[in-house]
Amino acid sequence: MNGPFEVFGIEFPAYFTLLMIGYMLAVYLAVRVGAKEGLNPTKLVDLGIILLIGGVLGCRMAHVLFDGQLMNYYYWCVDPLRSTGKFLADSLPCATDQQCIDASLGELCHTIQGTCHRGQDCLLPLKFWYGGLTFYGGLLVCIPLGIWTLRRFRLPVWKVGDLVGFAIPLGLGFGRLGCWFSGCCFGALSDQPWGVSFPNGSMAWLQHFDANLVGAGDPSGPVHPTQLYSLITNWAIFGFMYWWYRRKRTFDGEVFWLFVLLYAVSRFIVELWRADERGGVVGLSTSQAIGVAMLVTSIWMLHRLYQKSLAPDPSSGYNS
Repeated sequence: MNGPFEVFGIEFPAYFTLLMIGYMLAVYLAVRVGAKEGLNPTKLVDLGIILLIGGVLGCRMAHVLFDGQLMNYYYWCVDPLRSTGKFLADSLPCATDQQCIDASLGELCHTIQGTCHRGQDCLLPLKFWYGGLTFYGGLLVCIPLGIWTLRRFRLPVWKVGDLVGFAIPLGLGFGRLGCWFSGCCFGALSDQPWGVSFPNGSMAWLQHFDANLVGAGDPSGPVHPTQLYSLITNWAIFGFMYWWYRRKRTFDGEVFWLFVLLYAVSRFIVELWRADERGGVVGLSTSQAIGVAMLVTSIWMLHRLYQKSLAPDPSSGYNS
């Protein structure tokens, strides 16, 4: 497993590349299905571009603020050597900046600690292409942004929302595949036969080495492949929601909020096996805490939209 893909000598970050592939496929599917429903495909594509921008900004902002890396981003701006560093291969300490540069571990060597660090960069919080995106941040930005945009476009909000309800988990699955290649979002130690070990120098290995669980030159200990757990659950939700949209949908907004409900539950469960360092709230990870709120909101919205669907249409001339 490794971070970037290389095509014709050009490196592409695995996570962001796969996330964008998934997003483009999701938009394509939503536009194709929406066009068959009589929705303007051009406006749907425009909506996809707007939500991409808003979603990336929201995902990045949530990562910087809530994923336990805020102080590192501060130090990368004011004093990079105080940020979390990495040792060279086989846990060897660095002695010069050039060693860190040659190992692609940063531009600066902390000669006392022997760790490599990024160079000073106050704009790093904006550089989302280096990785670090939290889905719930994007979702919380895109819901109000999408509602506002759809009203400006004069498109039915929840009818379009139902297209998003099966498109999002399709794209998310590709994003989690990117996590697998990058080695982020890894799981806790596992004694299950499907436990996986990440290579020396990976984020899982660094955590295990710091805890004296592995030695220099060893891979990480076997961990739950939580990236694949998320990939499988997201694509299962996609398949189920697409089937529900085609066969069972009874009112607008049902598919979108049912997706939010299922994602909140599945994400809460997968988080139980996550072990990478992130923020937390009252004993829950940030995603679990947000997921609880989204679960309650989705149940309330499903009830509200269902009751609204039962109300008589004023345009029909019927008076109760």
